[in-house]
Amino acid sequence: MSDIRITLPDGTVKTYPQGVNGTAIATSISEGLARVALAIEVDGEVWDLSRPIKKDAAVKILTWNDANGKMAFWHSSAHLLAEALEALYPGVKFGTGPAVTNGFYYDVDLGGVPFGEEQLAAVESKMKELAKNNSTFNRRDVPKAEALEFFTKKGDPYKIELIDGLQDGSITFYQQGTFTDLCKGPHIPGTGLIKAVKLTNVAGAYWRNNENNKMLTRIYGITFPKQKELEEYLHLLEEAKKRDHRKLGRELELFAFSERVGMGLPLWLPKGTILRERLEQFMRRAQIKAGYDPVVTPHIGSKSLYVTSGHYEKYGKDSFQPIRTPDEGEEFLLKPMNCPHHCEIYKTKPRSYRDLPIRLAEFGTVYRYEQSGELHGLTRVRGFTQDDAHIFCRPEQVKEEFVKVIDLVLHVFKSLGFENYTAQVSLRDQNNKAKYIGHDHLWDQAERQIQEAADERGLRTVAVQGEAAFYGPKLDFMVKDALGRSWQLGTIQVDYNLPERFELEYVGSDNQKHRPVMLHRAPFGSLERFIAVLIEHCAGNFPLWLAPDQIAVLPISERFNDYAKLVYDTLKGQDIRGLLDDRDEKIGRKIRDAETKKIPYMLIVGEKEVAEQKVAIRMHGQGAQDSVLLSEFVDRFRLECAAPN
Repeated sequence: MSDIRITLPDGTVKTYPQGVNGTAIATSISEGLARVALAIEVDGEVWDLSRPIKKDAAVKILTWNDANGKMAFWHSSAHLLAEALEALYPGVKFGTGPAVTNGFYYDVDLGGVPFGEEQLAAVESKMKELAKNNSTFNRRDVPKAEALEFFTKKGDPYKIELIDGLQDGSITFYQQGTFTDLCKGPHIPGTGLIKAVKLTNVAGAYWRNNENNKMLTRIYGITFPKQKELEEYLHLLEEAKKRDHRKLGRELELFAFSERVGMGLPLWLPKGTILRERLEQFMRRAQIKAGYDPVVTPHIGSKSLYVTSGHYEKYGKDSFQPIRTPDEGEEFLLKPMNCPHHCEIYKTKPRSYRDLPIRLAEFGTVYRYEQSGELHGLTRVRGFTQDDAHIFCRPEQVKEEFVKVIDLVLHVFKSLGFENYTAQVSLRDQNNKAKYIGHDHLWDQAERQIQEAADERGLRTVAVQGEAAFYGPKLDFMVKDALGRSWQLGTIQVDYNLPERFELEYVGSDNQKHRPVMLHRAPFGSLERFIAVLIEHCAGNFPLWLAPDQIAVLPISERFNDYAKLVYDTLKGQDIRGLLDDRDEKIGRKIRDAETKKIPYMLIVGEKEVAEQKVAIRMHGQGAQDSVLLSEFVDRFRLECAAPN
């Protein structure tokens, strides 16, 4: 048997016998690594540790610290859940059971047997019992006829339907303990690695996400290799519930939804509108400094506009359907994106190389159809506003302009307290180029320019295949919030293709016509999603310059309402936002209500404050502080409230 060359992540090349597996490779590196190894990445594909490697390959041993290691762990946990269900509910039928971002689920048909939150504890207990058996996950290739025969005898129609769509020779089974599943893997070595289990939720889910199919029971769960990690996760979950932007949005009176208006269409209440407007003003100031020109485009556009751009071909069937007018053949679409409109603005007059770069910015509201089951608060809606801009530049200006946009994005993050982020270089899928438009050499050039710009700014980058827009690669910013959760906020894209489709031109220094390059950028991404993440990041405790209500004036009793009104009117005249709580309530109740509303400053006035023409300061989450003259408070407020430049 000949040897093969294995390249490790640090570039080290080692020689092993052909057929070596991940366990042997991990053991050869260190016993410690072998103990925590969960799976192995072989030339970018995740395999079981026990699977033999038969040719030269680049490999990485995956542990709990790797995203793909967690996915293998949770996929295996879904199989453990299925084994437990089969033991407790004989005859249960199984749909699919994948790993998800945090944990796993399995869709099952319990044949009408009631199953809700109260049944989770028994299944959870059975999973823990089975995990202790340390059953090995055994993989084997199965001919299609044998696979069909197995699940026909078992009476599992969902698996039979899945097998019908597979090619003979591509079907694999996995078995652990008494449970056998149709699965392509990968899996961890054994169930004994699963030390902590929590089943979190029960929901309904249509088979294969088709509302014409049967509704199955979806059971969600999460597992960990250590009990302490589960406890930390559950604590984080409780904290996340407190910070849920939907909950805080109601409590702070920021936004609402109405079934009469329509699902996924947020209504911005007065306080939420102030928050939005402050963010818009902040971005407008930054854009003016950076040389952007504001534009406004309609909420609809001719269908032909999006046919030209290519968006209709890619997304038309899954978007809002065309609006037809009384004129024969005339159709419009709700605007799904702003870029085609901006291309038409560029074309309104001839352009010279001296005019470029041209930077057009718009807070443009767009509409995209999302299935009702995918809607989630402000993070997934059907109508949202992008802080959109498009830069039209010469090819030699691309890198410089891209770097400037990176600086703008980082300015936004710094100003709003997002300090932990990674830059993701989103590339096209080399194995499925049909998803994209344009020439290979232009894609290669754009991808190279993005990486060079990121390197120039010293960004930590990860390259991800298949995440590019259909017209060009992009740099996406993955931001971690205060709870360590990752969100995609901010994007910059390089586009050689829309200028070609819209026949955009400029006259160069050689007096010949040339195509500009188009950069798409949105530092916020969408205001809705950005605000949702901001709410959860700061738990509704907004920076003073952003807070919808910055102060609350609280008279101790009705006797001091006149002075409280004078204080409130004086502050309002200084453009300080807030409220006057002159209700006939005890001061303790007023303070508690102001705390609940997360108002940064409470100004309490009583007999002493009236006599000395002062206000007693109390800050949110803190105790009482000194009394100061109203003019002193205004000066202090001005220093603290300055919006970022």
